[in-house]
Amino acid sequence: KRTLLPLLREETSSFIFPCNPAVQRPELQHMVLELLRCMPLLLCLFFVIGLDHFIFSILSIIQHHSFTEYSYQTSHHLSVNVMGTSLMAELLRSTIGALNASFDTEVETSNLACLPQPTGMTRQQYLNTCLPLGALALLCLVQVYPFRLRRAIASFYFPKREKTRVLFLYNKLLRQRKNFLYLQRGRVARQARQPPGLGTLLLQWCRQRWPCLRRCLRRRCTLCGKPETPWHQPCPNPDCVALYCEWCW
Repeated sequence: KRTLLPLLREETSSFIFPCNPAVQRPELQHMVLELLRCMPLLLCLFFVIGLDHFIFSILSIIQHHSFTEYSYQTSHHLSVNVMGTSLMAELLRSTIGALNASFDTEVETSNLACLPQPTGMTRQQYLNTCLPLGALALLCLVQVYPFRLRRAIASFYFPKREKTRVLFLYNKLLRQRKNFLYLQRGRVARQARQPPGLGTLLLQWCRQRWPCLRRCLRRRCTLCGKPETPWHQPCPNPDCVALYCEWCW
């Protein structure tokens, strides 16, 4: 049977390698979708925090600029003088003299009890509020690694199903490679019928003129675009400048 390894560069991007610590392309799409699902919660949290800070600022302004203090002072004096030395005068002085009064009044009050008393959130409270959402976003980033174990767990419990999946993938890749080579042959044939461009001619001239620059001016495989290596094979036709990697050759 034909082997599929090593995979082509175009095929590598569609597979997930469990031992690779980097987030790969199929996982990246799923991770971005999960992060987008967290965006409404994040926007709602920012809106609530901003609204809370706005209301706190308004109430603080009202508290500082609407404070009013009242001070009221009054003095009252009442004195009744009865002139004379008669018995009647003495009687009136002893009776009406009780009406004599003198008092001072001083009252201080304010509207402090009627003003709002806002209390702003502390930094720790903000941190405790944002921490669950941050943990949720972190889980969206790291969940790709536990998901890599799904195939291993499924193959352990359903080995026959796993064998069917592997055979299906094998046949699918064979069909894709067959179609890929068919399309690439047509593309190479069309390129061969076209005259080489000025840049291609200049590159060939530089490589022939200064062989030491070949390491810097490396060509690529005509089919898959893999950079030139010592195992690349040039086209046997002397008039063709195409280069092929080991697998494409």
